[in-house]
Amino acid sequence: MSDPIHIIGAGLAGSEAAWQIARRGLACVLYEMRPVRPTPAHQTDRLAELVCSNSLKSETESTAPWLLKEELRRLGSLLLEVAARARVPGGQALTVDRDVFANEVTAAIAAEPLIEVRREEVTAIPPEPIVIVATGPLTSDALANDIARLTGSERLYFYDAISPIVDADSVDTRVAFWASRYGKSVDSTGDYLNCPLDRDQYERFVDALLEAQPVAAHIAEDRTPFFEACLPIEELARRGRETLRFGPMKPVGLSDPRTGRRPYAVVQLRQENLRTRSFNLVGFQNHMKFGDQARVLRMIPGLETAEFLRFGQIHRNTYINAPALVSATLQLRAAQRVFFAGQISGVEGYVEAIATGLMAGMHAAAMAAGETPRALPRETALGSLCHYIAGADPANYQPANITFDLLPALDEAVRHRLRHDKRARHAEVCRHALEALEEYRHAYV
Repeated sequence: MSDPIHIIGAGLAGSEAAWQIARRGLACVLYEMRPVRPTPAHQTDRLAELVCSNSLKSETESTAPWLLKEELRRLGSLLLEVAARARVPGGQALTVDRDVFANEVTAAIAAEPLIEVRREEVTAIPPEPIVIVATGPLTSDALANDIARLTGSERLYFYDAISPIVDADSVDTRVAFWASRYGKSVDSTGDYLNCPLDRDQYERFVDALLEAQPVAAHIAEDRTPFFEACLPIEELARRGRETLRFGPMKPVGLSDPRTGRRPYAVVQLRQENLRTRSFNLVGFQNHMKFGDQARVLRMIPGLETAEFLRFGQIHRNTYINAPALVSATLQLRAAQRVFFAGQISGVEGYVEAIATGLMAGMHAAAMAAGETPRALPRETALGSLCHYIAGADPANYQPANITFDLLPALDEAVRHRLRHDKRARHAEVCRHALEALEEYRHAYV
């Protein structure tokens, strides 16, 4: 029998990974440093403790969060099974009783004879055998230093600075125009979609920005300062009313084709290289509550009816620059016995953490059994999430939630046929995804 697989971290990703390994008949050791060493966020020593919200997002059929959960259910996710039993009323969202959820996961893991739980801090990645690193956003300093040694310190981050993402179809291109500064672009259309503001619009925007309510810190003890090179836009506005015009909203080198003149200020939208139908608001990381964020950002000309696929955030989070380091099977390219899962791999959200834990567990088990780990199909939400983790641009890598723009676009003929029915388009994407998942299950699971 092969050596047990070691899993560092018993949060959502680590717990799911351990369960997947055990259900394949393999032994594993699951390390959790609590209660020996507490964290600023956790309140108990239970496994899979939810430290922020108790929501696992939408259960509305044919949404991207629903699709990811449906794929996990079909692959036998322990945590999704427990979530169903711990569910409490929450509208269309899958919301759970935190205590029931953590207690049931802890009990299930403890009752599994193939999983050994060790309550101790791991300060370095073991030299042997197969290892899954699933230590989450609050990885201890000692282990973070060892990960930096293994991956390169410039590829390990200790905070998220995430810009909002909007659905491309919700941007008013009668106002926003394609251009690059001074006409420097890879093609004649320009590399950025630009939302121009005149002086009055800019002044009203700054006023609203300064009045917006910030998100309360989830971790009260966290004193991680903002980085000067990546400040929240509201912090920039507090430094002076013109600061944004010399930062992320600078209009130099651009001309509004409607007026033939340079705008007073500009918000640039950049199409993500692996996001098929969405735009990132360049440099617009912020710390506003989501409701205020939507209200303020919809004051930008061209974004009045913007649909936000992701809101901006800044918070403490240890994660690797995954595209520079890991493959679509979540293996470290330079040391394939090492897998990364959960937030440290560069995903955001509870279900995304569970998803990467499940996949890391599957792939680690395959490797331990002498098989070749096989990435999930690109058409699936799981496969697309890993495709983003492994294939995004390392220079602009930001952690991601699951959204439809991560999945492959429908054929142009289908998009044209369903162009007036977004719900039908999303249902078609889900149908393709679940068909691809079933083919994968029958072949490899």
